[in-house]
Amino acid sequence: MKTIIKNGMVVTSGSTFKADILIQGDSITSISSDITPEPSDKIIDAEGQYVFPGGIDVHTHLEWPLMDTETADDFVSGTRAAAVGGITSIINFTKPKKGASLIATQEEWIEKGKKSVIDYGLHAIINEYSDRVLEELPILAETYGVGSIKLFMAYKGEMMVNDLEMYKIMKKAGELGVITNVHAENGDIIDEMIAQALAEGNTDPIYHGYTRPTIMEAEATGRALAIAEAANAPIYIVHVSCSEALEKVVEAKKRGVQAFAETCPQYLVLDISYLDQPNFEGGKYVCSPPLREKWNQDVLWNGLQTGMISVAGSDHCPFRFHDQKAMGKDNFSKIPNGLPGLEDIFSILYHFGVHEGRISLNQFVEIISTNPAKIFGIPKKGDISIGYDADLVILNPNGSRVITSASQYQNVDYNAYEGLEVQGIITNVLSRGEVIVKDGQFIGDAGRGKYLHRNRRHNRDSLFHSPKNDQATETIR
Repeated sequence: MKTIIKNGMVVTSGSTFKADILIQGDSITSISSDITPEPSDKIIDAEGQYVFPGGIDVHTHLEWPLMDTETADDFVSGTRAAAVGGITSIINFTKPKKGASLIATQEEWIEKGKKSVIDYGLHAIINEYSDRVLEELPILAETYGVGSIKLFMAYKGEMMVNDLEMYKIMKKAGELGVITNVHAENGDIIDEMIAQALAEGNTDPIYHGYTRPTIMEAEATGRALAIAEAANAPIYIVHVSCSEALEKVVEAKKRGVQAFAETCPQYLVLDISYLDQPNFEGGKYVCSPPLREKWNQDVLWNGLQTGMISVAGSDHCPFRFHDQKAMGKDNFSKIPNGLPGLEDIFSILYHFGVHEGRISLNQFVEIISTNPAKIFGIPKKGDISIGYDADLVILNPNGSRVITSASQYQNVDYNAYEGLEVQGIITNVLSRGEVIVKDGQFIGDAGRGKYLHRNRRHNRDSLFHSPKNDQATETIR
């Protein structure tokens, strides 16, 4: 049986046009102004709606151990939430134990991911340097299709690597065509600032923000970019939260560094005042880097609009408020760091970006789908094109909804965007041609997701240049 999406407004990173889409099996086989159905074909009428490529969230932490607990979403609940929210592929981070083989860790996390309802890939976190790490990196890349690793410049003793280790690992990764994600905060100085705050009796959540200042993110970002430049390696700065850090990225790009930046919905919509709420309510909003002064939001949106920031990722790292976040009720440093956001990133970016006029429809697709697929080497995804996977999101721009924890699929007892009304309602989500979400309800099966064996970056000059979306585009009224 074939599926035809009729009468929709198709939106890609480069164009917007009305067309029908024919799907056979997993793939898009035809895009035409009028496809005549056969009696056995399944028809989805998208009249008056946008048809987007499925969202790709390259920054998730499902089943992730942290601070003597584990994130509240596993690969079942987390990917269901993703699907309902318009995300049809994720790249999740592994979490190796100290001294563990990267290969064994990869096998372990592939097994975890088999529960996923959407397609999933894995970034390999490297939390220590050794000769074995350098020996295993080629195996990860070649055998397992791991096109990306992650290094931390904070969380000493658990995940942090030093500058020399970062250089050696990044250099090897670059030689293999593997891109390095970097968490850029100056961990040593932040640890000292945390200790000082606690010694002075400052234990409330707001001090999480005060002890991780923007200058410590900017300093580490600049240092990471310089190390990548010296190593001649591609680098992806995760969760850029502030103007100072973005300035370092822009400077590096001008020097020709193979640099990409990501920001997250929390930094585009929320601000540091959320940490400063009574009765420990601010604990809900503890994440790293922390929420920043509100004026940074305009800078980050401008970064997305100009292409200096390539991707929006959720950094979905969810912990329940009543028992997990509460571990730090008397000591902000013991609050598990992270926010739930996988279910709402698509809507947040569409509403505050497209609907409120900060980015175009085509830039929206570029940021949420096309760029993630290109940067992280995900074949046949990120576009609506013949031969590509039929990962599609149909959105009614004339409807709206209110975000609430009561209606979410995320396995947490709060929502960081509680009460926000967002324009646009997702009516259908298809993953490889199968309708898995209809009218806001998940109707797919657990375990249907496939592991993404990703491509590597073989050419230093292959950094893509996305088309400028300054041509007029057609909109639905």
